[in-house]
Amino acid sequence: MRHSNSGRKFSRTPSHRKVLLVNLTKALLLNGKIRTTVFKAKDMRSVVEPMITLAKRNDLHARRLAYQVLNDHSLVKHLFDVVGPLFAGVPGGYTRISKLAMPRRGDCAPMAVIELTRELPQEKKEAAEDKPAEETKSES
Repeated sequence: MRHSNSGRKFSRTPSHRKVLLVNLTKALLLNGKIRTTVFKAKDMRSVVEPMITLAKRNDLHARRLAYQVLNDHSLVKHLFDVVGPLFAGVPGGYTRISKLAMPRRGDCAPMAVIELTRELPQEKKEAAEDKPAEETKSES
């Protein structure tokens, strides 16, 4: 019986499962939105939301705790400088899961999009879009 056993196993060892959820968390924090299975998205919330709560605290101890999970200094800096201020004053509910109508083609797994409820600033993408437009103008 599975009394008081939370979480899913995903047919992986505990270390592989932990790395899977951390990698999905890293992708979500960088991109703001990712597409994955419904069950991975639901389990990923238990990693993402505490990270954003730590980012809202914004002290040295919180940064060290976030680094223990994410293991990437640049991502921790992004989390505390960009993502954390977005959710200042928000008491919770940092992510949204939307189920997709079409299942995954290979194994018919139910798919979902998990996204942050607030949009990340798109400074890098806008800068990349402006450069090709300027190059085409100068060539004409």
